[in-house]
Amino acid sequence: MDHEQTRASTEILAVNLLDPKSLIGSFGLVGVYTVIFVETGLFFGFFLPGDSLLFIAGIASSSVAEQLVGAKLSFPALMVGVPIMAIAGAQLGHFLGAKFGRSLFDRPESRIFKAQYVEKAEHYFNKFGPAKAVVLARFIPVVRAFLNPVAGILEMPAKKFLLWNVIGGVVWTDSILLLGNRTAGVIPPSVIDRYVLPVIAAIVVISVLPMLIELVRGIRGRRRAAAETESTDAPEEPATRR
Repeated sequence: MDHEQTRASTEILAVNLLDPKSLIGSFGLVGVYTVIFVETGLFFGFFLPGDSLLFIAGIASSSVAEQLVGAKLSFPALMVGVPIMAIAGAQLGHFLGAKFGRSLFDRPESRIFKAQYVEKAEHYFNKFGPAKAVVLARFIPVVRAFLNPVAGILEMPAKKFLLWNVIGGVVWTDSILLLGNRTAGVIPPSVIDRYVLPVIAAIVVISVLPMLIELVRGIRGRRRAAAETESTDAPEEPATRR
């Protein structure tokens, strides 16, 4: 008995929080539920692998789950439970933002926390408006972790937030779960490993694309502003006397 407990403790300590297969293999459904809740509800969980975890969880609910993931998950439990955890997590984030305000983010810069994450979330909130921002943020890593408390800080009404939170949470989680499940069912097990990583990479790229576009626009805008400032501040050449 002691040997089994020691082995279980060792496996838990050895789990890689950034590896979806490791998370699912060690904790199963509970691991998927917990990661999705923490990533969307507690902003310090922004580094967790939300998108790729959902995709791998979808594969883990297919007929080839044991071969590819080493664990079998219930598809109905994923399709119902994961959206609930995503919605509950976001509601917690909104509540914390409304209760504590900007003091929630009053912490020194570090390798993990950076003020630009909060600024980016607030930028999306102001640019797209509360409703669209809550839905779109679900598909943007890092932003989805910070936008929910930012919505609370900016006093988005709780009922309105709940409505768009439910829509965004269901669309985000179930669409990626379905993609993983259907991909595993269509592609033969012998070749699916060739497609898993490219599909995950595509999901990440699509998720990050809006952020990259905004980043490029921001860099171009700063360069343009700097060029205009330099041209304005440049001293005028004295008129040449004839």
